[in-house]
Amino acid sequence: MVAKRIIPCLDVADGRVVKGVNFVGLRDAGDPVELACRYSASGADELVFLDIAASHQGRTTLVQLVQRTAEAVTIPFTVGGGITSVEGITELLRAGADKVSLNSSAVRDPALVSRGAERFGCQCIVVAIDARARGRSVDEPGSGWDVYVKGGRENTGLDAVAWARQVVELGAGEILLTSMDGDGTQAGYDLALTRAVADAVPVPVIASGGAGCIDHIAAALAGGPAGGHASAALLASLLHDRVLTLEQIKTELLSRQLPIRPLV
Repeated sequence: MVAKRIIPCLDVADGRVVKGVNFVGLRDAGDPVELACRYSASGADELVFLDIAASHQGRTTLVQLVQRTAEAVTIPFTVGGGITSVEGITELLRAGADKVSLNSSAVRDPALVSRGAERFGCQCIVVAIDARARGRSVDEPGSGWDVYVKGGRENTGLDAVAWARQVVELGAGEILLTSMDGDGTQAGYDLALTRAVADAVPVPVIASGGAGCIDHIAAALAGGPAGGHASAALLASLLHDRVLTLEQIKTELLSRQLPIRPLV
């Protein structure tokens, strides 16, 4: 069985790691290079580095910061934010990223996913999907989820599950799926959303948005009718605020017989 991954996420704006709730109310969470080093040394399986304001502000990802971060870690590293061309993908991979994450640009130009996959391989292309439940609540049955872009500011009207299928057909090798309703709340992942997307595509799905305790992480990674069926769990506030450590998380998940890579 393929090991499930625990992935710290560094959301960066203006050169600092930030964290908010439901994509708003951002607060400073530290220096990205310092945090990247801490997580790399503490047993993270991968890192995700997202310049969350890049698309909204119409600029490219901070390549120098990416380079400094990539030089400081020894684990795979995904970079996203403001990538609009194959040339932009090339620049980030040369700066040290192992993979790139496309979000707004994939919606605007779906062929960019194909061009990136053809040039660099599907394993280098991650499509990030920011999804929000339709209707009044996450729990409303059958409501579905809309895809948002530009840092959660714009509803595309796309259905999240259908969009996930489409980008995988175009060549995406992984889906980074964020529940906007759960983001920063520490109330748990949207398991219905995660399960629906994970079951719809043949590539790994990273669950993001809402982790508040180890039970939430275990549920996102679990199979069965109640699990999220995710291949990886993305964590931010839980780690940035030192509520839990990677060692605590991995030790507990291993004790629950989940296929997690052990700490070295």
